[in-house]
Amino acid sequence: MINPLYQSMMSNNAGNITQAIERLKKQYPGNPNDYIQQLLNTGRISQGEYNAAVQKARQIQQLMGMK
Repeated sequence: MINPLYQSMMSNNAGNITQAIERLKKQYPGNPNDYIQQLLNTGRISQGEYNAAVQKARQIQQLMGMK
């Protein structure tokens, strides 16, 4: 399964990121931390992918002043 948010972030296109976030919010309501932890626990993503996602989320939070 290709992660649309990760794919958009890698393209460095802010419009795509916004669209990807909106799609994810509709597809996976609830706590995003719980969701990504579930993906890790079930083996759908690797520890490296999990770490990369957490790092990107922190970078986005810093850029948005949400630290």
